[in-house]
Amino acid sequence: MPASPEIAALVGDIDFDPEALHARYLAERDKRLRADAAEQYIEVKAEFSHYVDDPYVEPGFTREPVFDHVEFAIIGGGFGGLLMGARLREAGFKDLRVVESGGDFGGTWYWNRYPGAMCDVESYCYLPLLEELGYMPRHKYAFAPEILEHSRNIARHYRLYDKALMQTGVTEMRWDEAARHWIISTDRGDRFTADFVAMANGPLSRPKLPGIPGINKFKAHTFHTSRWDYAYTGGDSYGNLENLKDKRVGIIGTGATAIQCIPHLGAAAKQLYVFQRTPSSIDVRNNGETDAAWYASLEPGWQARRQANFNILVAGGEQEEDLVHDGWTDIYRKLTGAAVKEASRKLGRRLTGAERAEMLELADYVKMNQVRARVDQIVKNPATAAALKPWYRQFCKRPCFHDEYLATYNRPNVTLVDTDGHGVERLTDTAVVAGGRAYEVDCLIFATGFEVGTSYTRRAGYDIVGRGGVTLSEHWADGLRTLHGLTTHGFPNCFFLGFTQTAITISVPQALDEQARHVVHMVRATAERGCTVLEPTVEGEGAYVDEIHRLARLGSRFYAECTPGYYNGEGASGSRGGFFSDMYGEGPLKFFQKLEAWRADGALDGLALT
Repeated sequence: MPASPEIAALVGDIDFDPEALHARYLAERDKRLRADAAEQYIEVKAEFSHYVDDPYVEPGFTREPVFDHVEFAIIGGGFGGLLMGARLREAGFKDLRVVESGGDFGGTWYWNRYPGAMCDVESYCYLPLLEELGYMPRHKYAFAPEILEHSRNIARHYRLYDKALMQTGVTEMRWDEAARHWIISTDRGDRFTADFVAMANGPLSRPKLPGIPGINKFKAHTFHTSRWDYAYTGGDSYGNLENLKDKRVGIIGTGATAIQCIPHLGAAAKQLYVFQRTPSSIDVRNNGETDAAWYASLEPGWQARRQANFNILVAGGEQEEDLVHDGWTDIYRKLTGAAVKEASRKLGRRLTGAERAEMLELADYVKMNQVRARVDQIVKNPATAAALKPWYRQFCKRPCFHDEYLATYNRPNVTLVDTDGHGVERLTDTAVVAGGRAYEVDCLIFATGFEVGTSYTRRAGYDIVGRGGVTLSEHWADGLRTLHGLTTHGFPNCFFLGFTQTAITISVPQALDEQARHVVHMVRATAERGCTVLEPTVEGEGAYVDEIHRLARLGSRFYAECTPGYYNGEGASGSRGGFFSDMYGEGPLKFFQKLEAWRADGALDGLALT
């Protein structure tokens, strides 16, 4: 129905037809729907296993296997593992071991070294433990090499290299009920035991590939962006890909990774073909160097205050001042609860549920019209500009920010191959076929994302065997089952950090820190009661799962109308099965408050201690 005048007046100038725009969004979604949904992607194993090999270490690494015992094993050396280790050290734990498949700490920042890689959340909030290490990032949005080095500094500061096993993949974890500890086996022949295990193997390190016909027969050079081949391209994370000056390069994907590396590819390659299925929303980044005088003026506790301010604003809350003041906080001030509260003040009454939904939808349309108008302002070719415009709601995909991406399409050597939502048709020996035309390339780069939204054990690469021989994949066969997203019944002393029925934040390390602190509290509280084993009760787990499902239904219509992506399970069934389907639906603020209240209560409700 047409926008009501009263609600439209709250949003501003509605110089478009909301009904027509909504219909356009649905039509763009429909042309991208596929029967195979998330199954369209190939797991990187067997003939595709080389896509997951580590290009950043010298081949031939060997060491003697270990057969010992540790108090706490942490699987994964990214920010989740680093924060888990840091908070354990601060709590007095001495006997820790980190197991990491890469050659060093860093997680996603170890693997993702593609040219132009940087954080898309302000680094003063995003990089954890800045005050603890006395460090200030060089830019408002730090580049990948600096983030990787900060990760290593965290590991050094908290002595996490002690007993660490690098270039080591876990092959099995098995609970020993008699001994009350975990037996951990690895691909290096290790078989050690641990009283507690924290799973911090995040989803943004294991690549996935599109199941394009002919991909297993393609003979030109290929690699995934998370395993960038600098031996082939030349240059480094800052660009200067001099080896591509006589190369025809193709890249499949236009998501958050692609928008950062495409400007460097366009500047270096003889010819660049960008194969696009769905364009990203690209807003202003406006990066800059850190102001030394501002840094000198900061008082102790500055990072925690800044992180809290940012998290409240991007969760739709209100703050007297926006300390970060960037694209993220601008979007959320206009498109979430903060905007609704401001509208209520203007009206002098509370908005009804229908009015709230209408106002936020109109505000979203206005914001995305601004994003599309920016494309016209920058891209000179009208046809290319039209193809680069995103036709979906702002939060259907992760918003992107970049100042050079769109301008790259003004280069004469850069061609956008828009597939009108259908994707690449097939690969021949040396060409990419799209829209019935073959594009010969010397090199094809896959910017096709990671194992996000697939099963937990597929992302991990192994199963976990709990009490009675039950595997985690069996226990979670009908969906995730946890208490607070961090523990699950039948798998004692095992914790999950990341996106397992927790709450999503724009700045993921902040969420990981909250989770790590909660795990430490549970372990210490268990010890204070003279116990050594903890796990959720069936009732505690069931009650939390019911709450997750009840809250998840609130956003199902929004994601059902979104263009396909990992947020909604590639459009298979709305929000169910997508990235947000098992997240805490009331948002991060309520989730963190829930955890805090649980800790303050002291009863450890929902846990069984032995």
